[in-house]
Amino acid sequence: MNGLVATLDDYGKPAWIGAMVVGFIVFWPVGLAILAYLYWSGRMGCGGRMSGFGRWRRGTGDRWDRTVERWGQELRGAPSSGNAAFDEYREETIRRLQDEQREFQEFLERLRKAKDKAEFDQFMSERRARPATGAAGEGPVATA
Repeated sequence: MNGLVATLDDYGKPAWIGAMVVGFIVFWPVGLAILAYLYWSGRMGCGGRMSGFGRWRRGTGDRWDRTVERWGQELRGAPSSGNAAFDEYREETIRRLQDEQREFQEFLERLRKAKDKAEFDQFMSERRARPATGAAGEGPVATA
């Protein structure tokens, strides 16, 4: 069995996907078992690590944030290219992208707050415009 797994690993994801498809065609529980193995072993880049599981429950905005942050960490931690000018340019570009991302997130937050305020103001103006009724619905209530 280990020889088959090693062989499929040598061929990569297409071989695993092909084996899974053939497994589903021949006898569906075999395909399902291969799918479960791929998921829990982490061979397809998902599952297998509980820390990675929660990311699918969050929104796509979080996914983009984590991607940009990961790129920044990978590139900052990357070994020097040997060209000081390029390394400086790379660092500056990463910093600029992170700043732009932060500014865009702040813009979206302001936009959400403005929309919420507009909706609330519209609700309050509609509420004030309709006549107030009593508890039993016997007409307008006198307000002081």
